[in-house]
Amino acid sequence: MIEMLKKNMLSYSDSGQGTPIVLIHGFCGSRGYWKDVIPSLQDEYRIIAVDLRGHGESKSEDKDFEIDDMARDVHNLLKHLSVDRVYLFGHSLGGYVTLSFAEQFPGMAAGFSLVHSTAYPDSEEAKEGRLRSIEQIEMHGLKPFVDGLVPKLFADTGDNSRQIHKEAAKEIGYQTSINGAIGALNAMRKRGDRNHVLSNSNVPVLLIAGAKDKVIAPEKTFSVTGKNHIKEVLLPDCGHMGMLEDPGRVAEAIKNFVPR
Repeated sequence: MIEMLKKNMLSYSDSGQGTPIVLIHGFCGSRGYWKDVIPSLQDEYRIIAVDLRGHGESKSEDKDFEIDDMARDVHNLLKHLSVDRVYLFGHSLGGYVTLSFAEQFPGMAAGFSLVHSTAYPDSEEAKEGRLRSIEQIEMHGLKPFVDGLVPKLFADTGDNSRQIHKEAAKEIGYQTSINGAIGALNAMRKRGDRNHVLSNSNVPVLLIAGAKDKVIAPEKTFSVTGKNHIKEVLLPDCGHMGMLEDPGRVAEAIKNFVPR
């Protein structure tokens, strides 16, 4: 771990050699979300998987931060690691961080991907939902919130083996700090529209969506069409957690996107 902005500590793993890839998890997640994807990549790429502030093993000194701050955390980490050019893959909240990174530090992004994420801002209804989530966490703590959240993230396939992934996702979620959860909810609520980042990108963009995603529908992920630099991948049997639901296809999509 290294010291980050406002004394926040960012935890990460760094494995493999080759073209650097940064994996950024979603809300109430950690780098553990990518545990089934990394083994398929680390023989061909350098894989840097981060825990965003207040998530996983990373600390957060306060709950007053924005998406741009989280992107700067990642930037500072890469500078610490002497990495100047990367491919970024951001899941959900991590996608918002990825878009901010690509806009703030365009010279560092060789390409980037939104995984079950969107360039759209929150709707007014979603903003109200974020506030209700904050109230729930403040009143009842994080565990019941995570218990209610995680089942919504997975597709209803009738596959009992996915129950193992749900339980793993809950255990990861329980590691999130109160500051991290509330801060991220407020940051997501306040974020702006970044479809222009997708449209105007000078580097390749990959959009990955789950056909059965109940959190971010595919059309929200595939928000910009008709651009040669943007490629789309639809995971047919996945909800919001393709990294756990179908890690093989996610790894294949990454390999097809990032040059060796």
